[in-house]
Amino acid sequence: MTSTSLHTACLLLHPDDDVAIARDALPAGTVLDTGRDPLVLLDDVPGGHKVAVRALPAGAAVHKYGQVIGFAVGTIEPGAHVHSHNLAFGQFEREHEVAAGTERSPDPVPAPRTFDGYVRADGRVGTRNYLGIVTSVNCSATAARAIARQVEASGILDDYPGVDGVFPLTHGLGCGMAGAGNEGFEVLRRTLTGYAQHPNFAGILMLGLGCEVNQVRDLADGARSEVGVPLHSLSIQDLGGTRKTVAAGVERLAAMLPEANAISRRPVPASELVMAMECGGSDAWSGITANPALGAAADLLVAQGGTAVFGETTEIYGAEHLLTRRAAGPEVAEKLLERIRWWEKHVQADGSSIDNNPSPGNKAGGLTTILEKSLGAVAKGGTTTLRDVVKYAERITSRGLVFMDTPGYDPVNATGMVAGGATVLCFTTGRGSAFGCKPTPSLKLATNTAVYERMRDDMDLDCGPVATGGASVEEMGQLIFDRVLAVASGRRTASEELGYGDEEFVPWQLATTL
Repeated sequence: MTSTSLHTACLLLHPDDDVAIARDALPAGTVLDTGRDPLVLLDDVPGGHKVAVRALPAGAAVHKYGQVIGFAVGTIEPGAHVHSHNLAFGQFEREHEVAAGTERSPDPVPAPRTFDGYVRADGRVGTRNYLGIVTSVNCSATAARAIARQVEASGILDDYPGVDGVFPLTHGLGCGMAGAGNEGFEVLRRTLTGYAQHPNFAGILMLGLGCEVNQVRDLADGARSEVGVPLHSLSIQDLGGTRKTVAAGVERLAAMLPEANAISRRPVPASELVMAMECGGSDAWSGITANPALGAAADLLVAQGGTAVFGETTEIYGAEHLLTRRAAGPEVAEKLLERIRWWEKHVQADGSSIDNNPSPGNKAGGLTTILEKSLGAVAKGGTTTLRDVVKYAERITSRGLVFMDTPGYDPVNATGMVAGGATVLCFTTGRGSAFGCKPTPSLKLATNTAVYERMRDDMDLDCGPVATGGASVEEMGQLIFDRVLAVASGRRTASEELGYGDEEFVPWQLATTL
């Protein structure tokens, strides 16, 4: 039998934890020296998975991170592999108190940081300089793609090197749904308007069919009131068909290019940055390496006066009490809890469960329940005060840490945060997600070195050294923050080099299809 120290072979994240995390795969029969009684593994335990460090009776709460991650299904013996076969989701009481008077202030800023951004007429600052084609309805998607293809094929963009490109934002919504006043319709409108007003665009063409519920003229009028760049709208029916519409669209975009190209980057304070944070393809290392390190980077940005936003409400479920404790006041905490209650009712009406969220890949990576996944996901939020909770795709106006109510599905979550104004996105992944979200650059942060090496072309940073002692969470957070500023200043990300971002615009579909 192999014998080694518990702390050499595993990570025990909190003194009160009932489970430890295997650093690498451990075979059954391995003897772990705990400093007291030896712990003999009863099962093979894959790397990143959990091993029981004490006996747990049936129904007992199981703790990781010092928090409840589920309940024992049957008796769990010391040394047993703890996973889906013997650990289950369950409800439990959580204290949602607001820690009034104990607000943690960010550490003093040693020196102001800057990035080179595009300052728009409305005062907001972009990190990219695109022209966009926003479609009001699925019926205009083909024409929008044709317009973008013709602009690219014409070679005209070569004459305007200051423009990052032209791309269409297409979707499957916009008609066959209730109109104004319907929640689903308002979410779609808010999303499309948010993109049209996004500071990473230098100009917008809105394209509709003409007879859709989501009328393109109304959409354009609403967006135009607060947009700091040229915005035009076209209707396929009004123009007399697809060919004429494509020609008109190419002409409108070509006319925007000189003005867009004339805009130059200039140094601006880091406080002008809005950083979105997302985790996808998560594994057991996500909550130990990349997510806490991203949280440390968020703390650095907040200390500079900037904004960090994260969402995925279904993936903080069971850990929301850790955020209410940091809320700026009772009203902010209640906004978060109201969204939690909405989701409880929503999944119940759908006949599903929030615990359906951990995917097969999450489970293969060592995550068992949504409670465990949420405790790792919430680490992205760092340690500063929660300043606001906003609706899906709502404009983010508060500085500091903000939470946005979104589903956990990666492209829907990212679409909402970009619509809210996020100008750079950090995406942590343990299994190896492939993702981009134009017009906002997306950095990929690998939670473990194995996936970083295996998918080197897709990853921007390796956070694996946090687990091996090669870097502290704070040191990795500094590396992430420095890279974020470089990307905000124009450094291309791995997903940009690979051409990701054209297909990942996915608004949240809440409306009933009629």
